Amino acid sequence: MTPRAAPPYDVIGVGFGPSNLALAIALAETPAARGLRSRFLERQPHFRWHGGMLLPGSDMQISFLKDLVTLRNPTSPLTFVNYLHSQGRLHDFIDLGTFHPSRIEFNDYLRWVADHFADRCDYGETVVAVEPGLGADGAVETLWVVARDAAGREIRRQTRDLALAVGGAPHLPAAFAALACDPRLCHSSRYLDHVDRCGPGGPLDLSRPGARVAVIGGGQSAAEISHDLHARFPHLQVDLVFRGHALKPSDATPFVNAIFHPDRTDFVYAQPSERRAALVRSYRNTNYAVIDADLLKALHVIAYREKVSGPQRLQLRPRSEILSACGDADGIRLRTLDRYAETEAERSYDGIVLATGYERDPNPAILEPLAAYRDGSELARDYRVPTRPGFTPRIYVQGYSETSHGLSDTLLSVLPVRAQEIVDSLLDQDRRGGVVAPARPPATGGIPVWARQGAHP
Repeated sequence: MTPRAAPPYDVIGVGFGPSNLALAIALAETPAARGLRSRFLERQPHFRWHGGMLLPGSDMQISFLKDLVTLRNPTSPLTFVNYLHSQGRLHDFIDLGTFHPSRIEFNDYLRWVADHFADRCDYGETVVAVEPGLGADGAVETLWVVARDAAGREIRRQTRDLALAVGGAPHLPAAFAALACDPRLCHSSRYLDHVDRCGPGGPLDLSRPGARVAVIGGGQSAAEISHDLHARFPHLQVDLVFRGHALKPSDATPFVNAIFHPDRTDFVYAQPSERRAALVRSYRNTNYAVIDADLLKALHVIAYREKVSGPQRLQLRPRSEILSACGDADGIRLRTLDRYAETEAERSYDGIVLATGYERDPNPAILEPLAAYRDGSELARDYRVPTRPGFTPRIYVQGYSETSHGLSDTLLSVLPVRAQEIVDSLLDQDRRGGVVAPARPPATGGIPVWARQGAHP
């Protein structure tokens, strides 16, 4: 009997942000996995991590030690520390006396890592569907990943397994749905691209006296954008509109922060669903609708100094529930409700920035052709989509399982460990129909040859 030809790839990664970057490193640094054929597809034309929010002066809210690899393999050449060394900035960074690099520098670190895997990633390709590859007996043995490039050409690739990490989609509150295409409205994910066009001669001039902008949201992004707008345009009136009674600090204290340790994933996953939900609720003040203490202080100083000497260009609008948003020739009219005072207010703005977070669909549209083969909605502990008998490929989903795996699932904290768990699952001997022979460990403390020599993996 003639054996079936192997598909071109053992695993294709959809998206090439931090999650699949960490997976690419784990594949390269796990001896038994170096024979796996992998490919990554990224819709952006080049590597860029949260490019719309790379604001000057904005820092990471997480230690640099929680990079793409240190918690899994601190001897790796792809740590943030080795990045600093390669750039000639290690001593200077140490002198900063901080665990929190700027967001711009961390993005550069991620880009530096991505450059090591440039020959394994195709940029400028948008995956539009994942289709079943049927065997002779009707069972699904492989997957077809269907993508389109910038010119609209369709590209089809076959793989045994899939690692999906496409991030969240910007959340657009219902009140703003009719304004989705209005150039005066933007989501925080596009903030820098948008605001760069808002000077003199642009489609929206926020530099003119009397201009007014509303920033919607009560979290870190809303605070950063409000601070940036206030500094960028000396005459601009900035209203920070949020539902809470006050802006709140994030809780990054040591005992609370332990919820983000990788071993807590096992703890959360082992709980029944109602206890998982309670855990997420009880720790929301570590990640949602909260702001770094330093930034809160900076905003308070601005507000106080403007009360002393005026004009008061920064206005906080707490307890504001958005009732409607309507655009006309004069601007966008925002109608809000204070449920506590039982009063409504209506104000007109030249522009509105939505710092309203992201939506994460556990059943992304690109997996719709596989819907008939799914067996439940909850991901397995190793982040696999549950599938019915007769479906051989494994589909791993990263960043969509906060409700089952814990708050760290959408953050950087568990990336290296999660990547290794996925690699171990890919190497499962039962899956491959035989034992995967481990390669001889490198003789240099676990550092791969490609990294020691500065070559691509």
